[in-house]
Amino acid sequence: MQKFIVILIVAFFITSCKDNKQPAEKEPSNTTVDTATVKEDKTLTVVNQLEKLLGSFVGAFGNNKITFLITRVAGDTVAGRSIVAGNDRPFTGTLIEKDGMYTVTAKEPGDHPNDGIFTFTIKADSTSGIAGSWKPNDTKKPVKEYTLERKKFVYNPNVGTYPQASQRLLKAKDVENEYKEDLMFMRNEIFARHGYCFKKKELRLEFEMQDWYVPNTVDIKGFLTEIEKKNIEIIKRYEKYAEEYGDEYGR
Repeated sequence: MQKFIVILIVAFFITSCKDNKQPAEKEPSNTTVDTATVKEDKTLTVVNQLEKLLGSFVGAFGNNKITFLITRVAGDTVAGRSIVAGNDRPFTGTLIEKDGMYTVTAKEPGDHPNDGIFTFTIKADSTSGIAGSWKPNDTKKPVKEYTLERKKFVYNPNVGTYPQASQRLLKAKDVENEYKEDLMFMRNEIFARHGYCFKKKELRLEFEMQDWYVPNTVDIKGFLTEIEKKNIEIIKRYEKYAEEYGDEYGR
């Protein structure tokens, strides 16, 4: 009898454990979509596309060469600078995308007599160039059309007619037989290699004919090398000699 009671008790506990066992959780479905991740991916794609617009574009702008820099694109806003004819002007504007083409309208501040409004287009799938027009705020000045190619300024001490002025310290024999005009060109070519945008028309026209020249700044004080600084001084000294003594000096 006692043995029978023990068997009943054991059977009761086994049954109770089975009833209390929780059902196994189902594996999550592989078709579940994380909408937050998808939204983030789309945002990143748009941001990456807009980043392709950043950079500098160079080409003819009337009788001058212009460098047009897009430095910031966020949402539907654009910001940058235009460097032309010795002027470095900021601009801000709006961007619209339609049918694979971005259209930008950007205004310069308006506190300079040569300020105006740039309107240009750039292909979304090929950001190698821009084309458009510039309308001056001064209605007496003409509208300018332009087609610019993407081109990045890179300092290169090996280009130009007198590259030695950026490569090594000049000696007297390098400059003593040069005419004043040639010495002036040699000195300013150092600035041109750094992308200096000249205000003087004759210098501007001279260097803008060079393929290697890209106007990039109107202030190069912090870019000149120690060799270039010393060479500028010796060239200026001989320029003065040439001006004072004329035909009696040098050649």
